[in-house]
Amino acid sequence: MIDQIYYAHTSGATGDWQLLSDHLYAVAEKAREFAEPFSSGDLAYWAGLLHDLGKFNPDFQTYLKAAEKARKENLVGPTRGPDHSSAGMVVARTAYSQDYPQLGQTAQGAELAWSIASHHAGLADLASLEERLVRKSRDTAVSQAIQIAVQIMPELSDLLRAQPRLPDFSNNRSREFFIRMLLSSLVDADHLDTEAWLNPEKHAHRERILSSISDLLETVLENQGKLIASAKDTYINQARREIYYAALKKSAEHTGFFRLSVPTGGGKTRTVLAFALQHAKEHNLRQVVFAIPYTSIIEQTADEFRKILGPENVLEHHSALAAKDDEQDPNNWTRLATDNWDAPIIVTTTVQLFESLFSNRPGKVRKLHNLARSVIVLDEAQTLPIPLLNPILDALSELVQPRYGASVVLCTATQPALDESLGFPALADVREIAPEPQRYFHSLSRVSYEIHLDERWSWEDVAEQMWEGEQALCIVNTKAQARSLFAVLDDPDALHLSTNMCPAHRLTTLRKIRELLNEEKPCRVVSTQLVEAGVDLDFPLVLRALGPLDSIVQAAGRCNREGKLDKQGRVIVFKPEDHTLPRGVYKSAAGLAETLLNQNADLEAIETFQRYFRTLYQTLVNRDAHDIQTRRQRFDYPKVAEEFKMIPSDTVPVVIRDYEPSKVAAILARGISRLSMRDLQPYLVNVYQDKLNQLGQDGLVQLITPGLWEWMGTYHPKLGMLEQFDVERTVT
Repeated sequence: MIDQIYYAHTSGATGDWQLLSDHLYAVAEKAREFAEPFSSGDLAYWAGLLHDLGKFNPDFQTYLKAAEKARKENLVGPTRGPDHSSAGMVVARTAYSQDYPQLGQTAQGAELAWSIASHHAGLADLASLEERLVRKSRDTAVSQAIQIAVQIMPELSDLLRAQPRLPDFSNNRSREFFIRMLLSSLVDADHLDTEAWLNPEKHAHRERILSSISDLLETVLENQGKLIASAKDTYINQARREIYYAALKKSAEHTGFFRLSVPTGGGKTRTVLAFALQHAKEHNLRQVVFAIPYTSIIEQTADEFRKILGPENVLEHHSALAAKDDEQDPNNWTRLATDNWDAPIIVTTTVQLFESLFSNRPGKVRKLHNLARSVIVLDEAQTLPIPLLNPILDALSELVQPRYGASVVLCTATQPALDESLGFPALADVREIAPEPQRYFHSLSRVSYEIHLDERWSWEDVAEQMWEGEQALCIVNTKAQARSLFAVLDDPDALHLSTNMCPAHRLTTLRKIRELLNEEKPCRVVSTQLVEAGVDLDFPLVLRALGPLDSIVQAAGRCNREGKLDKQGRVIVFKPEDHTLPRGVYKSAAGLAETLLNQNADLEAIETFQRYFRTLYQTLVNRDAHDIQTRRQRFDYPKVAEEFKMIPSDTVPVVIRDYEPSKVAAILARGISRLSMRDLQPYLVNVYQDKLNQLGQDGLVQLITPGLWEWMGTYHPKLGMLEQFDVERTVT
């Protein structure tokens, strides 16, 4: 007979304690709801029912009382209670194998146990799970918690008699992926129920009336109809209309992989938004996720979507997002929704999307269940990192399987870069949305290329070309090159863009550039590659230092973008005297581009890019350079998370206080926390670890807290962070 009351959490807003059984049932129901879109509601229900079973341990109840007493008396109480996830893990594994823990390399039957074991600690590797199962199955505290739980909740015994059905998997990577999705459903359900009890005011801010996919589609169709009706009958607008209507027609096709190959200026952003919403309506999909490679593109895309659909329907989620005045409240919806992507339209980075898909941390994994039955749009798909392409496409191919029912749209303003013929079996059924894309690449051509590779140009030569007109953009390969050219250009009104500037600074500079271009005022810009893919800029003259072929064509997309010139825009490709290139894939791709350009390759022909990418993918670069796929096959979640980095992991964040001193000071004054780190993102510059020691010795950085530094050197109003004092003298 059990006469003790068991609790999940101490006093919430009402002062009452939450009954453990109430919490378990609530999480189970919510987890079921989240997993139903991938037909795993019953399994997720049991994950929720079992996840906190260890709280039936009397020692855990003692811990809760001690923590509450310390809180009321303003004392330092216990910071961590006894293990409470292992009991449910043991029950789950017992349900599927009486002779556990002989999981074997297939981890057969471990899906439920693994998700429960990981809901706080994160996904461990297979060997660690096996060891923990053996050890905890012999733990008397775990056995006691299970015995008490079964007496209080006798229906738990049903699990041992009638196992929830496990999916069938064709390979271990599919099982590995499924465990992530099941964990996502559990973690989100657990967090939401806990939040609702402990902080109902915060939880209430999540509740809002969302527009349906049908309503959003109707708004887009109406908006686009007005735009088409008012547009001049130019050849560009005619092509945009053709592509747009073809996309709407294509949206009726079955879910899976699609590709939209449209040259710059072809109306790609609006077309793919209409396609995604129409496709979602046709197939009862739940949301649209736009993943974009650079934060410099995200703001313009999110702003355009908000103007059409309203701010309440568009969630912008990326590291450079500066908190607006009305978002300082930690309970603001836009802050809360980034936890689990609970919005009909998500605009995020490819970094955020894919590092979440391959993470082992519960906070990152939490949002993944919302990708089931969604439309995922990968903008500028050709920029996906080649050394990670195989795991990326494998994860996407899982999402488009019938179990998850998603569709993926690969958007590119270059010729098709990803295709089955180039060695990607997952893309065997990729369908082109644009009719006859080659025709549009020719008909929408608005630039002429001038290739100068016979002799190397000095920065003075480049500056001379930029001074020939009032508006010119030059894109170079390194930050050092950008600083050197900027100094030689000697234009007091010139602007500069590079990652030595914090994100907030870069976004402000981009707004200034657009303003000058729109007002037809002088505007000379020196930039690294961060502006060449998708950034909405329109220069009559673009110079591009020799680099990868797709980068050159993307740079050309910033030239005569709207076709307003009476003649073709000029794109000059040159080889600088300082032909320094980033190492690895970039350098290999630039060398291949030089070979093709010297052979007079047609930069508007599909054949050129098929040859380029085939050589790059199949002979020059390893598409799984970190052996992610093998590690996934072995269920080595921690190593997968460690090795899967879209951005080099050997960098450390440095806070730039000087850009907006009062805002940064106010954030730092709150102390370092998850929320303050989120707010600091717009004011961070990443510095390579191997430079950090020297910067410290030179007095240029100062440690704030382990892993976070502050920049103490010069922060130039145009160039951003200057790593050497002598550079400043050349750019006053």
